[in-house]
Amino acid sequence: MTESLDPRLNAMRPDLADRRLEGQVTADRFVEGALRRIIAPLAPVRRHPAGNAPLDTEALFGEIVTVFDEDQEGWAWVQLQHDAYVGYVPSAALGAPGASPTHRVSVPRTLVFPGYDIKLPPLHDLPMGARVAVVGAGEDHNASYARIEPAGAVVTQHIEPAGNVAGDYVAIAEQFLGVPYLWGGKSASGIDCSGLVQIACQMAGIDAPRDTDMHERGLGTRIAGVEALQRGDLVFWKGHVGIMLDGTRLLHANAHHMMTAVEPLAAMIERLDNKGAPVTSVRRVRAAGTPR
Repeated sequence: MTESLDPRLNAMRPDLADRRLEGQVTADRFVEGALRRIIAPLAPVRRHPAGNAPLDTEALFGEIVTVFDEDQEGWAWVQLQHDAYVGYVPSAALGAPGASPTHRVSVPRTLVFPGYDIKLPPLHDLPMGARVAVVGAGEDHNASYARIEPAGAVVTQHIEPAGNVAGDYVAIAEQFLGVPYLWGGKSASGIDCSGLVQIACQMAGIDAPRDTDMHERGLGTRIAGVEALQRGDLVFWKGHVGIMLDGTRLLHANAHHMMTAVEPLAAMIERLDNKGAPVTSVRRVRAAGTPR
């Protein structure tokens, strides 16, 4: 295989590879892949086809994936359409592409009810960023609802048109304060540092890759030092990233607090300096459409 291609972002194995990579990598065979949609509220994307394999990221309800292979053990080898990440998801989490999403979930977590009644036992929940196709509407004396495919209803104040763009990605990230730290997570059930950056950017119309090293290479614009930081600046350490709330406070999902927390940047720098892990870079991120 060509070592210059990142296996996280290119579907390539010795036995099988994406047909678009033919001539760039060596594989026994190349396939086109088939489009499917995530129908589970949240699908794990694992490094290997096993339930105890490392969790690299998660795919959200409504997300389109390309399936290159499925095994008899219930695992599919896929590439996510949104950020091109490659990994293994449970086949049970996949369905037909279906209708194009019309809306997305705009709060950290919402419940899907079987009908137009908040007193009914929920079918499941959906995470922020999940994309849904609204196919009907209803209301009771408590709320207004949107009926979604394939089943269920969500309250209308928890969704917004799929094309909406949040004005402040940091305000989105702040909604995850107190969420448990989960390596590979990207929802209010558990999230990691780069997942927090990615989902917040996604809601604000900023195209962000999945992992910290990818952010550090190309998200936003590199700036010098930590002396004149602004809200929304990203501060990087080896394998970690945090978001500046202002010139002095850092918001980050981290294993020290085991949750998304806010702390003085100076305290974080001191703690990691003592472990031999200095700041590696700082990058400035602008919202989509913001003048440069």
